[in-house]
Amino acid sequence: MTCTGDRIDSGCETIGRGTARRLADALAGSVAGLGVLSLPVVAFAQSGEAARAAGRVSLATSDVIQLALFLGITGAAMLSAILLIRERARTANENVHLRERVAELGTALQRSESLLNLRDQRIVVWFDDARKPELVGTLAAADAPEDRATFMAFGKWMSPRSAAALERAIAGLREQRKAFDLVAETNRGALLEIQGRIAASHVAVRFLSLTDARRDHAELRLDHQRLQSEHGNLLGLLDTLKMPAWMRSGDGSLSWVNAAYAEAVEAPTAAMAIDEKREMLGTAAREQIGHAHLSSPVFAQSLSTVIGGDRRVFAVTDFAGKDGSVGLACDISDIEAIREEHERTVRSHADTLDQLNTAVAIFDTDQKLRFFNQAFQKLWELDIAFLSSGPDNTILLDRLRSDGKLAEQPEWRRWKEALLEAYRAVEPEEHLWHLPDGQTLRVVANPQPKGGVTWVFENLTEKISLESRYNTAVRVQNVTLDNLAEGVAVFGPDGRVRLSNPAFSTLWGIPAGLVKAGTHISVVKAACQSLTRSSPWGELAAAATGFDEERRDGQGQVELNNGSVLRYALVHLPNGQVMTTFVDVTDSVNVERMLKDKNEALERADQLKNDFVQHVSYELRSPLTNIIGFTELLGQETTGPLNQRQRDYVGHIASSSAELDTIVDDILDLATVDAGIMELEISEILIESTVNSAADLVAERLREHRIGLELDLGRAPSSFHADENRIRQVLFNLLSNAANYAPEGSTIRLRCESNPGGVAFSVHDDGPGIPDDVLESIFRRFEPRTNGGRHRGAGLGLSIVKSFVELHDGTVEIDTGEGRGTTVICRFPMAPEGYRAAAE
Repeated sequence: MTCTGDRIDSGCETIGRGTARRLADALAGSVAGLGVLSLPVVAFAQSGEAARAAGRVSLATSDVIQLALFLGITGAAMLSAILLIRERARTANENVHLRERVAELGTALQRSESLLNLRDQRIVVWFDDARKPELVGTLAAADAPEDRATFMAFGKWMSPRSAAALERAIAGLREQRKAFDLVAETNRGALLEIQGRIAASHVAVRFLSLTDARRDHAELRLDHQRLQSEHGNLLGLLDTLKMPAWMRSGDGSLSWVNAAYAEAVEAPTAAMAIDEKREMLGTAAREQIGHAHLSSPVFAQSLSTVIGGDRRVFAVTDFAGKDGSVGLACDISDIEAIREEHERTVRSHADTLDQLNTAVAIFDTDQKLRFFNQAFQKLWELDIAFLSSGPDNTILLDRLRSDGKLAEQPEWRRWKEALLEAYRAVEPEEHLWHLPDGQTLRVVANPQPKGGVTWVFENLTEKISLESRYNTAVRVQNVTLDNLAEGVAVFGPDGRVRLSNPAFSTLWGIPAGLVKAGTHISVVKAACQSLTRSSPWGELAAAATGFDEERRDGQGQVELNNGSVLRYALVHLPNGQVMTTFVDVTDSVNVERMLKDKNEALERADQLKNDFVQHVSYELRSPLTNIIGFTELLGQETTGPLNQRQRDYVGHIASSSAELDTIVDDILDLATVDAGIMELEISEILIESTVNSAADLVAERLREHRIGLELDLGRAPSSFHADENRIRQVLFNLLSNAANYAPEGSTIRLRCESNPGGVAFSVHDDGPGIPDDVLESIFRRFEPRTNGGRHRGAGLGLSIVKSFVELHDGTVEIDTGEGRGTTVICRFPMAPEGYRAAAE
């Protein structure tokens, strides 16, 4: 028997196994039959033996047994043959049936493939044995690629949105056995209907091109899907807003609210707020909105309501459509409070300016006068009615000229146009006006952030007169001091000579050029130490440099090596300065009288200086704090949107205020040093951490200009005794100064190394170097020079460095030259003479 085909082979194998079992059963039956047949034979043998014993039969027993065996075997063979013939006939019938079934399946397969190719469709089948998917059919009408790999890369020929949705659907079909139906769009705009189905051993995805009717239906479904997605996105956005939002149906009842609305009406959830019909706005407010919708679909006004027990003001926007309305409320209570506070502040400033003796006038962007104080009206003696009419700035200048209040200019029109350029300027401008009546005015034109100019007219007539008298007094004082017979030397808080007279050098027998302004007392001490056996300069130097904490005045006399006897007096001045006087004993009375007069004059000058510093620091700090605060407030979104020009102005104000704040801090530091009230907090400081912290402060500025920073601490000691904050400030000023002059892309090198008796910090940049004329005044205060730098500062950075270094008994050196950059070296002792020192 022959079988063909995979299924027939398995069938034949099944038939063979069945036949073998039947034959085995038949053989077992045959053996059993043989046993049955042998029983009568044995019985017959036994009976024959008995008969033989009786003498009636003489047949042998062995013959009977052989006959029985032969009969049994013959019967079994015949029975097996019969069974085999029957089984073979049944197997042949089964094979005929299987062949007919295979033919039917082949016909059905051909019919299915023909049906699949009849329509414009393609099927992708994934089997459970993880083979590659099989593709059947084509989608020529939908412009789908024929290539298998390109077709399976859905993102190449479908729209991104459809491709992503299909990938998610196929993943759910294969992994979670979830069927799907969706409509996809190709890159060329063709629509496809895609069905995902599950079978016992595989999953299939069917791609169908749509007919016109089905395509219209699919387009509607696709539009519906997009609308649902956009609707969900809008509701999600509204629900995340911190502003209450709501939707109402045609009868005015709530149909949807967001979480902020539910929180405002104190409802646990948005659904509960809808079910319980909790309204955020009162009845009168809702009626006002409904009445407004009768004339316009859009309602936009400010309404007040009670939220959480507090009355709040909301900017409500409500739009009414055909079948309902949607609304949004923004809490503007804080904005209203800020606006009221701003109005109060403006009125307060106006009242304050009205009490000043300095004339102030504010003009708007159209150059119209919007504010003037009483001092302005009194200065120019103009009618209040004229000023209240808001005259143009040009008309006001012409009026002052015609009234003879302004000095005649050679080119009046050009002068006026140059003056009015302040309305287009960014930085304040200053002018000096000399009026026909002899007055001198300092005129400041300060551009406002939102346009317009604030004009400040400061009368400098008395100030100039006072300065003239003061300068005359100083010159008289210097001439008087130079002609005194007693030697006088005044040392400042930094230990340097402020003034001295020729008698000082004459009495001590030292060169006249040695004791000059700026010479440190240590140089004078070294020159005078060897001229006497018992020198008082140790006590004098301690007093001048601030290491004498008690600051006690003293007096005594000293005998020089040449036999001269000088009586000296040590006087601590109020501003931290120290005055020493040396007189010949014979002229002591006259010297004491002159020194008393001189001391009183210096005390008055010192008190004037202290009062000026305190006044300036307070008057600058208070308005500067307000300016910085209001600038930060203007930069926030809560104060309202700003245009680009306004943001630029706010940025300029913020940066200028920060720079001015730094200058004020520097001035106060120097004033503290000069006043002798600065004390160094001496402790053991770690050099590496101090250097790193100073480097972090300038990191952003270096990164902005692509400047590298190289730290060389290999030969530095681990620590030394100093004031950590002041050392960090010194390093920061040096790095900032180097960053200002270093070229972009260059590297600043900061090195620290031990030197005999102390430690040295050096900062090098590859800038243009410092000219000799600038180097002479590099440490002078308030003398800024750009010299190729990016930023022109106040000229205080290196002055602070020098003051703080010398407070530590250190020195500052500058090595510079054209083409080799600049290196600033600060040398500090390992520990100052005292662990807590007042300013020198």
